[in-house]
Amino acid sequence: MEQFRKIGEDLGSLKALMVFQDNIQINQRQCFLLLDIFSSAYESIAEEMKYNLRFEEKHAKWRVLEQPLRELHRIFKEGEAYIRHCLETKDWWAKAITLYQNSDCIEFHIHNLLSCMPIVIEAIDIAGEISGWGQDEIQRKKTVFADKYKDDYRDWKLFKWRFGKQYLITQDFCNRFDTTWKEDRWTLLHKIREKKLSGSTKYGKRLIDLLFKSLDGSESQPLNGKLLPSSILVGSKDYQVRRRLGGGSQYKEILWLGESFASRHFFGDIEPLLPEISSLLSLSHPNIVHFLCGFTDEEKKECFLIMELMSRDLCSHIKEICGPRKRLPFSLPVAVDLMLQIARGMEYLHSKKIYHGELNPCNILVKARGISTDGYLQAKVSGFGLTSAKSPSQKNLSNQNGSLPFIWYAPEVLEEHEQTKSSEKKYTEKSDVYSFGMVCFELLTGKVPFEDSHLQGEKMSRNIRAGERPLFPFYSLRYVTNLTKKCWHSDPNLRPSFSSICRILRYIKRFLAMNPDYNSQLDPPVPMVDYCEIESGILRKIPSWKSCEQPPVSQIPFQMFVYRIAERERTTLKDTSESGSDGASICGDEMVTTPDEPFPPAPERKCLTSPDSMKKKLPFLKKSSDVKANRLPGTPRGRSVRPPQMSPCGRSISLRMSSESQLMAMTPRIRRTSSGHASDSELS
Repeated sequence: MEQFRKIGEDLGSLKALMVFQDNIQINQRQCFLLLDIFSSAYESIAEEMKYNLRFEEKHAKWRVLEQPLRELHRIFKEGEAYIRHCLETKDWWAKAITLYQNSDCIEFHIHNLLSCMPIVIEAIDIAGEISGWGQDEIQRKKTVFADKYKDDYRDWKLFKWRFGKQYLITQDFCNRFDTTWKEDRWTLLHKIREKKLSGSTKYGKRLIDLLFKSLDGSESQPLNGKLLPSSILVGSKDYQVRRRLGGGSQYKEILWLGESFASRHFFGDIEPLLPEISSLLSLSHPNIVHFLCGFTDEEKKECFLIMELMSRDLCSHIKEICGPRKRLPFSLPVAVDLMLQIARGMEYLHSKKIYHGELNPCNILVKARGISTDGYLQAKVSGFGLTSAKSPSQKNLSNQNGSLPFIWYAPEVLEEHEQTKSSEKKYTEKSDVYSFGMVCFELLTGKVPFEDSHLQGEKMSRNIRAGERPLFPFYSLRYVTNLTKKCWHSDPNLRPSFSSICRILRYIKRFLAMNPDYNSQLDPPVPMVDYCEIESGILRKIPSWKSCEQPPVSQIPFQMFVYRIAERERTTLKDTSESGSDGASICGDEMVTTPDEPFPPAPERKCLTSPDSMKKKLPFLKKSSDVKANRLPGTPRGRSVRPPQMSPCGRSISLRMSSESQLMAMTPRIRRTSSGHASDSELS
């Protein structure tokens, strides 16, 4: 209840700010949209709570709501900070250049809200199942809750008709998601025209021409394929170079129009680069670095690309957090959130047929996220595009974290480089997915991949091509590491797309929100099914999800709902098979984990077997650990098998471990190479 009260206070603060709506000169329509959808979210949650919950039970049965509402509270605070930023009137020209193509409202704040709403509503439903005093009432609610997740609602139109208001995807909101950003650009264009007619300085008129060409040009080619004279930038009285950024000479922090920006300054023949520069200037997503405008001097053959300024790169941030003790850099929810942001940025680039090729922590920039005090960051992918304009030192920036750059490259890229001996590498969507997997490893562990190996240079490159991968610490949670291992699979065709990765990560975030005590338990809860398997099954049933196009944010609640349907179906099937659907009871013959079920469900009933009887059963457990299971590259033999757990009647069932130490004692030892990693034969 306390978290819901705080959300109400945030909504009141937003409404108070919007009293001065006429002062919002840039992105006013998007601010209206944020207020309306936040208000609708609050009313929808209030209605669900009023219908399903009892106020007098708030201390006893509402605990499942606490973490989802805490997540929602942070989203409201971030939306309030966005509106405050739009209300500021200082440095109007800098704000116009920064915000005229900004898509944070819909692609960041509304995306986060629509990702959180299914979690909050599900938490209310779960609390509602046990709310009330009569068994008849509780049973009725369970029936209603079960009927909600019918297979019929896999259809997008039917889902939208039935649950559109509940999940904030009414037709009105969907239309506004598509049009609000364009309306704000049109409004800004007219404000600039008014400033031009009212008179301005010579320098002001040149800035007006800059924004006119940016706003009035086609969306595919702003600036109409041309860059403005660099004198507009360097001729400004307040233009000042503050410092160099990173190890390369191209990037600098500059002060311009009273605002700090990042500038990429390079020399050469600019004419051949114009189409690519024009494409970069048209990109807009909250998880990629935004190119704001460009300038050139044809005589000097130089170019300036102005970008937003971030705090630091992810590599430096992890180093600072981990320190010499190498502690984990992020809590699991923060790490998963960063993984999702990076995946969303890459999903957007791939939808534009842009392949990065140099994805690593040095090319991921971060900054503090609003007023967040729990470690959450905003991440933006950088370093893509204009590879031909990079200086030699800039091309080797991935080496500045003390590791060799090829550890981030996919094995097929290394293989092609080995065969052709060319400095140019051919990158694909799947090679970026591999690099993303390596980035995830560092996010989750705080360690650079292979940093503990004594093999370097060509020997390490050969081992990577042969299938060697970094080893996660034994305590790592498999529902996160499994996705990472899928991403760095040796076969590119078996790696997921970034759209699939985004869906899986959103559902992992849902699991963490529904199980906030995962980090404080000796035997933390694990998902009852593998989310990667759910994604594979859904792609077979809904082929349209395989599209490389980035789905609109209005699809997010539907995708999470379909995931929930699939999860319930798989859980029901497993419960049926474990209860003896072939006529045998759960206390009948021993059951063994199959390779297709890496996350089998733990039985809800408590084990009544005594510790002494468990010791007598131990020889059988050791024999069961020899069962083979499918392994991804990098998964040592024996780690994907869990010994069976004892049922109430003393027979073994599948299969949840009570502690990590039991598994270590029961699994065979792994033959290691001299590098300390699993041998190639172990990784096949």
